[in-house]
Amino acid sequence: MSTTLLYQSFGIRGYRQTRIEFTGGVTRFHVEPSEKAVCCPMCGSRNVIRRGFKQREFRASPIGLKQTVVVAALPRVQCHDCRTIRQIKINFADTRRSYTKGWARYALQLTRSMTIKDVADLLGVTWNVIKEIKKKDLQRRFANPSLKDVRRIAIDEICIGKGHRYVTLVMDLDSGAIIFVGDDKSAASLAPFWKRLGRRRHRIEAVAMDMSSAYILAVRGNLPKADIVFDRFHVEKLMNEKLTTLRRQLFQKATEDEKSVLKGSRWLLLKNPENLRGDRDEEAHLAAALQLNEPLAKAYYLKEELRTFWGHTFRWPAHLFLRSWCKRAIATGLEPLKTMAKTLLRLEEGLLNYFEHRISSGPMEGTNNKIKTVQRQSYGIRDREYFELTLYSLHQTKYASVG
Repeated sequence: MSTTLLYQSFGIRGYRQTRIEFTGGVTRFHVEPSEKAVCCPMCGSRNVIRRGFKQREFRASPIGLKQTVVVAALPRVQCHDCRTIRQIKINFADTRRSYTKGWARYALQLTRSMTIKDVADLLGVTWNVIKEIKKKDLQRRFANPSLKDVRRIAIDEICIGKGHRYVTLVMDLDSGAIIFVGDDKSAASLAPFWKRLGRRRHRIEAVAMDMSSAYILAVRGNLPKADIVFDRFHVEKLMNEKLTTLRRQLFQKATEDEKSVLKGSRWLLLKNPENLRGDRDEEAHLAAALQLNEPLAKAYYLKEELRTFWGHTFRWPAHLFLRSWCKRAIATGLEPLKTMAKTLLRLEEGLLNYFEHRISSGPMEGTNNKIKTVQRQSYGIRDREYFELTLYSLHQTKYASVG
């Protein structure tokens, strides 16, 4: 094999082939450096003498289905200029790696359409070898997400494992990229992000988030000029929780006949009307439960009416609607609804800011599904730094159905 073919096939330059052998289904290319490549690794001088050599094997890109190995005879040299005795540099492989740079690129390309475990099994290496190759690539591209053009962000926490292990995520809503990953779900977890923002804090215009008191205080204390926008999903989730609490209270006080009707109505109450299934008589079951219990019916219709809040075009009509809704919820005398109304009035500004910025944590919720996919493909979180780098790259990740 000529030096040109060594370079074109394996990315090896400055070496010449001495022989080829085929043993155990593996093709081994024996190479040695040319005279020009034998120089001092410290100062680059060619005024050296050889002091023996060491033979090393490197995995190379396969030829067909055959595993390929490059066997290099690497001389140790003594430099007359800087007085050092070292092994010459290897230009086709990284330090302390047993594979060529070309093989690493080949493995990395496979990970874009296969799981790490599948690539490792195909190439006959351990999971950690492929993971380290991918991790190095992610570090090069995503180690320090840029905060230069960030204007609108979303903050949310996600569970990443058993035992209620959480991380706090910050997303750039304009690019869809995760720009910060913090430990736990407390206000303190955002401290490194505020530090990274530095003088760019005044550029943040709006923050979409849930109604967590810890996050509210953290944002108000560090982004005084940013508008807080409470996410629709979390508001509706809180309303559903209040409705579930009310149903449970009414169920406990109901007679046996009433319990038979209320039983199984929990999820029907939380469903949107357009999603009720006619083939299961869900509409009839829900109607019977509402007809039987007037307080439950009031709460249900208020829940459905609250959904229309985000359909308003301008801030002022939405403001009037919210005040009217809260007044009627308090007038019902039902404790869960009174608590919900007081919460909405207390956080009124964050709800109305939606009509100024029209943002939500929706993109973050979609990213959570990608994160779950990453966890399945990685067979759990074995390396926290690698997992964090993967999150930074999710906005460039695409998933397609197999088949």
